[in-house]
Parts: sequence; structure tokens; C-alpha cells
Amino acid sequence: MLLVPAIDLKDGRCVRLKQGRMDEVTVFSDDPVAMARHWAQQGCRRLHLVDLDGALAGQPRNRELIHAIAEAMGEVPVQIGGGIRDLETIGAYLEAGVSQAIVGTRAIEEPEFLAQAAAAFPGCVILGLDARDGLLAVHGWDDTSTMEAVRFASDASGLDLAGIVYTDISRDGMLTGVNVEATVALAEATVLPVIASGGVTSLEDIGALKRAFAASSGTLMGAITGRAIYSGTLEFRAGQALFDQAA
Repeated sequence: MLLVPAIDLKDGRCVRLKQGRMDEVTVFSDDPVAMARHWAQQGCRRLHLVDLDGALAGQPRNRELIHAIAEAMGEVPVQIGGGIRDLETIGAYLEAGVSQAIVGTRAIEEPEFLAQAAAAFPGCVILGLDARDGLLAVHGWDDTSTMEAVRFASDASGLDLAGIVYTDISRDGMLTGVNVEATVALAEATVLPVIASGGVTSLEDIGALKRAFAASSGTLMGAITGRAIYSGTLEFRAGQALFDQAA
């Protein structure tokens, strides 16, 4: 299992939001490429990028910066989400060295698009499911749908996806702990590996995820962490070491 550092991009800077609110921005670095290199030096085995500007615009807004980060990471896989709503964008990211593209809004609103993307780029697409009270949110988390995250994950099981990133919006950026119960429930509803996101704050959260998944039928690929590793409540190397320990 992997601890995955997150770099959220807004206006060319590395930031973190609280519950996805654009009016709750904390800037952690003016040089996201240098920050990516830092996490590579810390031993990260996967990097999570979010184009926040793209998520709101519905199309990529930080292409050149994302390409530069992918190049800087070398052999470390990079996954990118935010504003990816057509096959051309997925293909362009993959050609630029990004390992997986995360699709959310259009995949939820048009499930047939998700199927097309999985068929066109097998193993290179990740489904992004962001939930508020169990219901999926779209358009940069501005709108909440009536679709249950667990149901959508179950329906996607037959597709050739790399996995699912599941985010509990109420926990994201709040340093309040990961929603272990909801993450396990979603993972048990699908055969796809799940990456937990939202609220991963401390070694206790990592331990709780390990224990819960050891007793479940779901598959945990890892957990994304952002504010915690920037603010110091979670030391990255220690978190990865705990994931690496035998259960």
C-alpha cells in the first residue's frame, strides 16, 4: 500500500483547500515542480496531482506545469485529475508522461464516457468518486448528484480501470481523520483497488485503514495525503513505513 502525496495546483502554485472551497485556500509553495522533487526525494512511489483551475473550468488549465512535474518525477507514476472530460485530454496527458488520468464529473454524468475511456486507455484511467454524505459531487464539488458513490463503484467493476480514488469531501483538508467506514464500504462494493482520500491526518489514520481493510474483502491501493504532510501532522516517511509493515 502506498502513501501518496498530493499537489493541488491553482494559479501556478501548490495549494490546499478545505472541503474543496476555493475561498479556503492555503498556499504551501510557489514552485510545484520543486515540491514534486521533494516528495520524490522523500521516497514517494506515486504522486497525486489536481488541476483545481481545470476542475472549475471543465478543461485543463495547468498543462505545461503538469507536464514539467511528470518529467521531474522520472519513473515515479503520476496521476492527474481536474477538468479531464474528453478522450483527447487523457491521451495528451499520457503522451506527456502522466501514468493515469482521473475522470470524475463527466464519468458520473455520462457513464458511457467512462466505458469509452477505459476501453481506449486500458489500465490508464482512474475513476474519481468524490462524495458528500455518500452522494457523488461533480463540477469541482460545487454540485451534489443523487447517485450513491457505492452504487457507482459497483457498476464500474467490469471496466478496465486502474482503480478508484474515493474522497470524503467533508473530511478533505480538515485534518479530522479519514472516513474509514465509508472507504471500506465502497471498496467492498467493487473489485477495483481503491485509494482513500480526504482527511488522512496521522499515523493513526493509516493504522486504522490497514486494520479495517485486513478484515474486509476490499482492496486498498493506498491513501492520498495533502494538508497533513504540509502542516506536519503526518511525517511522510513514517507514514509509508507504517503501510509497508506487515499487518
